[in-house]
Amino acid sequence: MTDQQGKKSSDVHVPDPVAVSKSMADIMERSQRVVGEFLRRQASTPSDPPSPDPLNIGSAFMEMTARLMADPVRLMQAQAELWQDYVRLWQATSLRMMGQPTEPVVEPERGDRRFRDPAWEESHLFDYIKQSYLLSARWLQAQVREVEGLDPQTARKLDFYTRQFTDALSPSNFLMTNPEVLRATLESGGENLIKGLQNLLDDLERGKGQLQISMTDPKAFEVGGNLALTPGKVIYQNDLIQLLQYNPRTEKVYKRPLLIIPPWINKFYILDLREKNSFVKWAADQGHTVFVVSWVNPDEELAQKSFEDYMVEGLFATIDAVEEATGEKELNLIGYCLGGTLLAAALAYLHAKPPKKPGPDPKRIKSATFFTTMTDFEEAGELSVFIDEEQLKALERRMEDKGYLEGAAMATTFNMLRANDLIWSFVVNNYLLGKDPFPFDLLYWNSDSTRMPAAMHSFYLREMYQENLLVQPGGIELLGVPIDLGTIKTPIFMVSAREDHIAPWRSTYALTQQVAGPKRFVLAASGHIAGVINPPEANKYSHWTNEKCPRTPEEWLAGAEEQPGSWWPTWGRWMNSKGGARVPARQPGDGKLQPLEDAPGSYVKVRAID
Repeated sequence: MTDQQGKKSSDVHVPDPVAVSKSMADIMERSQRVVGEFLRRQASTPSDPPSPDPLNIGSAFMEMTARLMADPVRLMQAQAELWQDYVRLWQATSLRMMGQPTEPVVEPERGDRRFRDPAWEESHLFDYIKQSYLLSARWLQAQVREVEGLDPQTARKLDFYTRQFTDALSPSNFLMTNPEVLRATLESGGENLIKGLQNLLDDLERGKGQLQISMTDPKAFEVGGNLALTPGKVIYQNDLIQLLQYNPRTEKVYKRPLLIIPPWINKFYILDLREKNSFVKWAADQGHTVFVVSWVNPDEELAQKSFEDYMVEGLFATIDAVEEATGEKELNLIGYCLGGTLLAAALAYLHAKPPKKPGPDPKRIKSATFFTTMTDFEEAGELSVFIDEEQLKALERRMEDKGYLEGAAMATTFNMLRANDLIWSFVVNNYLLGKDPFPFDLLYWNSDSTRMPAAMHSFYLREMYQENLLVQPGGIELLGVPIDLGTIKTPIFMVSAREDHIAPWRSTYALTQQVAGPKRFVLAASGHIAGVINPPEANKYSHWTNEKCPRTPEEWLAGAEEQPGSWWPTWGRWMNSKGGARVPARQPGDGKLQPLEDAPGSYVKVRAID
């Protein structure tokens, strides 16, 4: 007797019953401990009764249903179309079972890794299951997208959560409809499921009763051990930041230092993961004196830190510290993602502020580079799904209890934007196949989440994402000064990513039309992270350049020229022209600021344990 893969039944592994009994006893004991811990935490956390619909999804689907039912003819036509697709699928499957060649009725999108196992095509049954699911998912998504009369926010929310629903119901996510999992179960005698249950309990224990899916082996990496290794020193710190100055890598350096402002929504070492992909090291190799801000991972004591505090204590304080460290008043700045939004707002403030207000002379900033930075939030991509009044109020109530938003909440939000890659693939690998996650530095960084202070985060979400006030002249006041992006005269270089799902490139392009100074825009291939962290030696992806910045992103792209490989050298040539003369290399501690500790510092090593 043989199975579908031609293996004899006698070849199927039979697990040791004693080992299984011990494993199950351990699982039961740990399960009770996890449940007890979760209940204790719930009992000790003062909070209002949970909302039955905290994401405000129910009302959106009720409105959609009402509009669908108002047009029964169209609904019947849609159902008939789905039935016709199923008939075509059944006919194709029947012909294939009789040995006749057929073409698929529907195929997965390019890059869909859920159905990469050969059995999804080789087996008539699993091919039918796959195509049946894809037809249903495609049909359901199309019906939601074609509902007329919905406001844009409701339409986006419906589309997003319908995709979450269809992704969750993929046959690849279930034991009995995933051929790879079935094969592993037969070959191991079910040991994969026992190991998967243990992995599940590990993740529940790590989350203290809440599921925190492991994306990589956390023991395989250590910040300062095998990540963030570029040599340097912490030369300044306050409540919000540590400032890192990196050792020079050339005998002569450009006169003007380079200060990098990363997002505080993630940790800075995405720019210094390993030697082979470290932007920090590469910039130092080009002859720049590199400084990087390392944001604190805030707790309840910093609950009232505002966006203005991040500007004054995070940006202005480090500009002054760079001057003390090097003796140079002039410098170049880089802002990445939210760090870039802060930089743009700060530049507008500096160009508008009266002399007695805090902040340096804007003429000291000789250039500003923006990595995947949004300033116009009108088309903010899928993150806007989470921004409406009901959800913001619920989020603010949640932050009131602790004074900050938990890092796990932020991580879950971003992971939902790519649920198949960042959630369900690990559910299958860790819990169904019973495998340990693969050690991957980028996923370790992605899991090393940060908290958000309540005051700052509420301001950012309301003033920018919800109200889109940053692009309105005078729409936002910082330290009592109305700001206008149109007053910025600083030369800027913008890098956006074509497949960015966090900061859509067409939205980031808007800054080129808002500022008054010279600007240049470059579009990288790939997404929010891989599009930026793309060292030349990797010889991956490409980028598009256009010396002009016409009115619309479509016009820009139509006139752009695709260049092979990384955009780093393109930016490097531009930045070198802003660096000034060459001077002898500077070591951390040469100036007025003495080293406090080795890079990467202590702030970045604080993990968010919620």
